[in-house]
Amino acid sequence: MKLATYKNSTRDGELVVVSRDLKKCVKATKVAPTLQSALDDWDNVSPQLERLYQSLNSGDLADSFDFEEPACASPLPRSYQWADGSAYVNHVELVRKARGAELPDSFWTDPLMYQGGSDSFIGPRDDIPLGSESWGIDFEAEIAVITNDMPMGTSPEKAADHIKLLMLVNDVSLRGLIPAELAKGFGFFQSKPSSAFSPVAITSDELGSAWKNGKVHLPLLSTLNGELFGKPEAGEDMTFDFPTIVSHAAKTRPLGAGTIVGSGTVSNKLNGGPGKHVNDGGVGYSCIAEVRMIETINSGSPQTPFMKFGDTISIEMLDKEGQSIFGKIDQKIVEYSTP
Repeated sequence: MKLATYKNSTRDGELVVVSRDLKKCVKATKVAPTLQSALDDWDNVSPQLERLYQSLNSGDLADSFDFEEPACASPLPRSYQWADGSAYVNHVELVRKARGAELPDSFWTDPLMYQGGSDSFIGPRDDIPLGSESWGIDFEAEIAVITNDMPMGTSPEKAADHIKLLMLVNDVSLRGLIPAELAKGFGFFQSKPSSAFSPVAITSDELGSAWKNGKVHLPLLSTLNGELFGKPEAGEDMTFDFPTIVSHAAKTRPLGAGTIVGSGTVSNKLNGGPGKHVNDGGVGYSCIAEVRMIETINSGSPQTPFMKFGDTISIEMLDKEGQSIFGKIDQKIVEYSTP
């Protein structure tokens, strides 16, 4: 099943069911007005949405209409909770290595996670407004899951049953602000502005055999200013699968329906070491910071600049037939004007 949120005059938009090929959709407001309301009563609502989805794919609905990704907000335009993990420890290892720090052994067994701002997600085709290029503007291509209500202390085995939907993420990061914030010992805040999610959220069965062992086994594509920047395999080098990081988030608190948990930057190794640029025969990267880390490790300083006003980033995942699964995140960095 594929679901999206069309923008309207309200904060939370209106829920639509989207066809498997992303060409048609139908309003689902008679079943659930918003995605959050569907998640609040998922066991009762999801079978009704599934029937609508099957009818849409069969061409049996006279009230269907063309699906337009630019009309979408993020599937959850706002969420009660957005927690981002770092399941790809290779990425963390490179960050630390670039500044001469060793990776603690615990990072391989105890996931990293921070709680991000969730009150104002950006639409997948909306501009990213930011105040200064000096902030070190970066994208981070990730995968995220959405849960229903989940009790505190849920095990990884049981956490898998609470994962109801998957999305792609552009977790916007301001690298120039991160060091000073982390030095305070209190975590990210200003360095993590609003994130954006794919036009469509999907149930895991839409991935077929690509969803295995709590991981998505397909390349995640990032295109920076029209050039392929990264195509890492999301199922490889993922130290912590989604049930594990969702369980980690619920260790000391229950997770409310609509909680979003991210994978962190998708990152692959190459022959046991740092990756290579796509143009050099590698799978590239899911953020600019990672290539800058590798440049620093190899030559002592980074050469690749962070994003500037006018730069564009797109993030997408294709199935084995080359069809888009989640739709495309496609955004431009613009200068923010204070009202």
